[in-house]
Amino acid sequence: MRKLFAAIAALGLLVVSPGTAQAAEPAKKVVKVGVTQSVDSMNPFLAVRLVTGAIQRLMYGFLTVPDSKTLQPSPDLAESWKTSPDGLTWTFTIRPAKWSDGQPITADDAAWTFNKMITDDAAKFGNGPAVANFASVTANGQELTIKLKTPQASMLDNPVPIMPKHIWEKVKDISKYEADEFPTVGSGPYKAVEYKKDQFVRLEANPDYWRGRPKIDELQVIFYDNPAAAIVGLKKGDIDLIGRLNPPDFEAIKGDANIVQWNTQGRRASYLQINHGATTTDNKPIGDGHPALKDVRVRTALHYAIDKQKLVDEVQNGLAKPADGSIIPPLYKDFFWAASGDEKVTYDVAKANKILDDAGYKKGPDGIRTMPDGSRKLQFRFSIHTDTPIEDKLAEYLTGWFKEIGIGLSTKRLDSTKFTEETGVTALFDIAISGWSVNPDPEEVLGTHLCSRRPTASGQGGGTESFYCDPQYEDLYLQQQKELDRPKRAAIIKKMEERLYTDAPVIALYYPNDLEGYRKDRIASITPIPEDNGLLYGGSGYWPFYTVDTVTPDGGEDGISGGELAGIIGGVAGGAVVVALGAFVMMRRRQDVADERE
Repeated sequence: MRKLFAAIAALGLLVVSPGTAQAAEPAKKVVKVGVTQSVDSMNPFLAVRLVTGAIQRLMYGFLTVPDSKTLQPSPDLAESWKTSPDGLTWTFTIRPAKWSDGQPITADDAAWTFNKMITDDAAKFGNGPAVANFASVTANGQELTIKLKTPQASMLDNPVPIMPKHIWEKVKDISKYEADEFPTVGSGPYKAVEYKKDQFVRLEANPDYWRGRPKIDELQVIFYDNPAAAIVGLKKGDIDLIGRLNPPDFEAIKGDANIVQWNTQGRRASYLQINHGATTTDNKPIGDGHPALKDVRVRTALHYAIDKQKLVDEVQNGLAKPADGSIIPPLYKDFFWAASGDEKVTYDVAKANKILDDAGYKKGPDGIRTMPDGSRKLQFRFSIHTDTPIEDKLAEYLTGWFKEIGIGLSTKRLDSTKFTEETGVTALFDIAISGWSVNPDPEEVLGTHLCSRRPTASGQGGGTESFYCDPQYEDLYLQQQKELDRPKRAAIIKKMEERLYTDAPVIALYYPNDLEGYRKDRIASITPIPEDNGLLYGGSGYWPFYTVDTVTPDGGEDGISGGELAGIIGGVAGGAVVVALGAFVMMRRRQDVADERE
């Protein structure tokens, strides 16, 4: 499942002062969430960014949801389920609940959602692999029946939000629909009532939510120009919680008596994406990747040239764990894999140079190697995001290390839209910063490296993370998909991770810690997921924002005047930006940081 942030994204919560409330109106509890990654689309069929996935979890129900304590599948819109002895037929009983417009939720809504994805290529963009093994989906009252082509171990971790058929069947072209009609009709704890692209999303508590109404009245997601602005807001008391911080920003909140630093094991891996010869789904070459990167020996040499511990110590300030294999972080112990013995790639410049020497890539007078036929220098581009100091720092280290093995590296900075396009659709890159936020069941992140996730000949993106297409990997994916014995399935998944490690379409660098901070004078309570020292923002579920409550000084409620929104002043480089939902200053598009994808 994707997605998933998904997004790379600093976040904050603000409780509006009760002094702004008018006596004639009931007070409201309002929480403001500040993020530095903008929503890519309010259309769940198209969205891939982490922040969007987090918002979707608040707006829509799924068949199941990760349990807040164990992260194992637990009932959501499906209150119960059963499967046939052969594992090919699943029957879900949809609970009696309502959409936010009062219409009943039925199995027909779920059937329509899945069938739309099966029959409409555009609807596959966000979570296509989740339905690839579905043979048919039918509904009868509150019973949803899914027949599979082969047994599927991840059936209870399906990442697809269920959409209201009576609303979405009117959409003529999913690929062009931004779902910007409000209020939205959903089944989650909140409903979106207003959205301005690259500015904000405003959500209200759903009084008809089946689990019960949230503790607060309104949740606002506000897009900051950069993490520094959000940090200033936290320190000033304008915002109450910041999540998914980079280490320098996390260090900046240290020592404030009103701020609690939250440092736990994260759920994402950061890695390099290598353009090893990108192709479309019909196997036609695409993009302009350097031909040397098609050679696994070159990719392996790059891997040996990287000092991952140094990156952890000096780029991540020690707040990460070096990655020696798996793209699945160690948070998920059952599926985590690490290389060992001779297979393990360690920092070894001499070995990297020998690999390239033996492969015929000779150094020229300037120290830069050329292709064996002398046709082209090994000068690669490194695609990163604009205004991301930590990625600039990473680029500096890689440039120096690659120079030691005769490879030139130039930094290419792209805004979020261009980055997503060039690294996921057009393949106009050599090496790019990337990564993924992994869910409790890792099938989705594994699926981003399937042949089917490459873009089509017409340029429709399939959600690829590497343009990878490898028969051995594909076969292992199918094996794990139908293996219902968890330990046996985990063993197959580890072979998939090993294949990615040795073939190196991606090179895992490190597993960043989950770094957050919140104001204890603002946040009365918030439950992480998992509840035992888990994540607050960006976790696998809506639990933290469903349970969050605000401090109510002097026994009163937090409130605002007639639903009007107080402004936030966020400091940015060179000045300040006033962020108010009533009147926003237009900000630059946020970085779609690759390791913030879901």
